[in-house]
Amino acid sequence: MTKHPSRSKMWLLAAVKLAIVGIVLWAVGKTLLRGVVTLWKDDWQLHWPWIIAAGVIYLVGLLPAGMFWWRVLWVLGQRTRFLDTMRAYYIGHLGKYVPGKAMVVVLRAGLLQPGGARVSVAAAAVFFETLTMMAVGAFWAAAILAVWFRGHWTLCVLAVGLMLAAGIPTVPPLFRRLARLARVAKSDPETQKKLDDIGYGTLATGWITMTVCWGLLALSFWATLKAMGIEGLDLIRDFPRYLASVSLAMVAGFLSLIPGGLFVRDGILAELVEPYFRQLAIPLAADVAAGLSAVLLRIVWLVAEVVISGILYFGFRPRGPIDAG
Repeated sequence: MTKHPSRSKMWLLAAVKLAIVGIVLWAVGKTLLRGVVTLWKDDWQLHWPWIIAAGVIYLVGLLPAGMFWWRVLWVLGQRTRFLDTMRAYYIGHLGKYVPGKAMVVVLRAGLLQPGGARVSVAAAAVFFETLTMMAVGAFWAAAILAVWFRGHWTLCVLAVGLMLAAGIPTVPPLFRRLARLARVAKSDPETQKKLDDIGYGTLATGWITMTVCWGLLALSFWATLKAMGIEGLDLIRDFPRYLASVSLAMVAGFLSLIPGGLFVRDGILAELVEPYFRQLAIPLAADVAAGLSAVLLRIVWLVAEVVISGILYFGFRPRGPIDAG
């Protein structure tokens, strides 16, 4: 005889889902409002085609990271569909605006569960993907600061520390051990075996895809500066600065556990680009322009995340898992 969930459990589940949605909307709305208020305190002429371009480039830039998460899921035996995985990946980004960042894992793993993915395994894949992304970003920041911008030695040391903090747990033998200690596979022998498939080849794939990801995020920052009407930008010459600034700011903001990396991300980004703005012809003081660029980038990326999340959540419904046979 089939057992149906009690009405009280159904109401409880609905209430939990509603609470999660409410928390995410509250956190996102508060972050967006703070950014808009800060930006509009100054009279700044924005170029909207470049704003749109920056948002689109950002979303495309996240795609390699999402694809790597999908790859890790498959390595771990979770036969999720590509579109379902991308849907969960992009929507999950809204969870980083909730204190603690745990909501990212909750959203992504929860959205994949109807497609047949084990929540614990999906969560482990989230950690592996995210920490790999942070390690790669910190690596490039450290390398660029050490070679091109030696005056920022404190930030270079910070980047090295962040790279180690994020990268060491992704070393395959250590990650497999941590996953087993966390009982990711629990009583599933098949998943236990699949953990052994997380090797250096998987990690190398992550470093390649994440390098592409960070490069596109740096390109999005350049488009944001173009949207501000700043003259004298040279994409080829200044790309290392864009890459180091965006990657270090995001990694430090993420590991701070502050919702959306608020203040930490903006402060580091502004510090790295302020000397750059002193060399350009801009109508505002360099420190003001640097702060505004950080705020505008946050708004552009946040709005892009909200838009794509709405499209994917309401426009697409998850399907069942792919038959492994």
